Amino acid sequence: MAKQDYYEALGVESQASGADIKKAYRKLAMKFHPDRNPDNPEAEATFKELSEAYDVLRDDQKRAAYDQFGHAAFENGGMGRGGGSSAGDFASSFSDIFEDLFGDFGGGGGGRRGAQTRGADMRYNMEITLEEAYNGKKATIRVPTSVACDACHGSGSEGDAEPTTCNMCRGHGKVRAQQGFFTVERTCPTCQGVGHVIENPCRPCAGSGRVRHEKSLAVTIPHGVEDGTRIRLSGEGEAGLRSGPPGDLYIFLSVTPHQLFEREGLNVFCRVPISMTTASLGGHIDVPTLDGTRARLTMPAGTQSGKQFRMRAKGMPAVRGNGKGDLFIQALVETPVNLSKKQKELLKEFDEAGGNKPHSPESEGFFSKVKELWADLKE
Repeated sequence: MAKQDYYEALGVESQASGADIKKAYRKLAMKFHPDRNPDNPEAEATFKELSEAYDVLRDDQKRAAYDQFGHAAFENGGMGRGGGSSAGDFASSFSDIFEDLFGDFGGGGGGRRGAQTRGADMRYNMEITLEEAYNGKKATIRVPTSVACDACHGSGSEGDAEPTTCNMCRGHGKVRAQQGFFTVERTCPTCQGVGHVIENPCRPCAGSGRVRHEKSLAVTIPHGVEDGTRIRLSGEGEAGLRSGPPGDLYIFLSVTPHQLFEREGLNVFCRVPISMTTASLGGHIDVPTLDGTRARLTMPAGTQSGKQFRMRAKGMPAVRGNGKGDLFIQALVETPVNLSKKQKELLKEFDEAGGNKPHSPESEGFFSKVKELWADLKE
C-alpha cells in the first residue's frame, strides 16, 4: 500500500513554513493521540503516520530530501530515519508540541538561562503624615536584603573559579524520561536546573553568590502622593543567584489619618467650630492650612451649621503638574454651655424681642412641614 504524502497527511501545502507545519501537527496530534482514543486502533495508526510525517518535515535536511526523492529518500536506511520511524521518534516529535502546550516543568527555561537567577522583588511599608504627603519628603530607609558576596564577587565559587558543566544533564538543566509516546522533562536533580555545578563553593555565601546584609537607601517622596501609592526602586531588591540581576524594591506608602483634615483626591476638608455670635452676626476667622500657615475666612451673618466655604488652590498639589485642589471649610456652630445667670436672661430677652420675625429658618421650616404632615394625617 502506497504511503500517504506527508504534506497531505498534515493538511499543509508543500511551501508551508515550519511554523505552519508545527501548528498543523499539534492540532492533529492532539485529536488522534491514543490516550484520547483508547478504543480506536485507527486513531493510533493515524497518530503514528502524523508523527512520521512531522519528524521528516520539521527537519530541514530530511524535508529537502523528501521534496526531491519522496519516500524513496528514506528507504534502505537512507537519511538514517524517516519512513520507518520508531516510537522514540514519535516521542521526540510529540515532545516539541507538549512543551508548547504545557511549558517547562522546571519553571525556569533552559539550564544555562537558569544559571543566573534574578533576585526576588521586595516590599517596604512606609508611613507618612498628610503634611509630608503635601510637601513631599526625603527619607533614608534601612532594608534587610541579600547582596552580592564580596568574597566571590557573586559567582558562588571559591577564588572565582569557573563552574563545571553538570554531568547529569550536560549543561541543559533538564533531564528527560520517556513514558510511552511522551518525553517528560524534569529539572536536573544534580544541578537544580542551573546546568553547571560548583566544585569548590564559596564559604561566606555557601555557593549562592549572595549574603544577607542591611543597606541604607535614600528615598524621595514626591508631593501630592496618595494613600496606597507604590514607588519602585529598580535594582534595589535582593541580589540575583550567582551574579544574576537583582530584583526591585517596592515602597508602599500609607498616609496616617489627620486630626483636622480629611482628603478626597486633591481636595481637603476641615470642620471648623464657630461661636453662635459669629455665626449670627458674621465676622472673620482664621483657619489652618496644610502648608502650615493660616488663611482668613469671612463668615457672613446668619451662617448655619454645616455650611461649606471653598478656598481655592489650598488643597493637595498634583503629583504631576502644578495644579492644586481646594480646601473646603465646614462651619460647625456651637451651642454655648455653662451660661451665667445674666447670659441666660439676655438669651431669653433676645428670644422675646424677636416678635413674629423668623430667626431660625431651619427649625421653622422643619416644624411647618411637620404641621402640614399632621394635617394630612387628620384628613
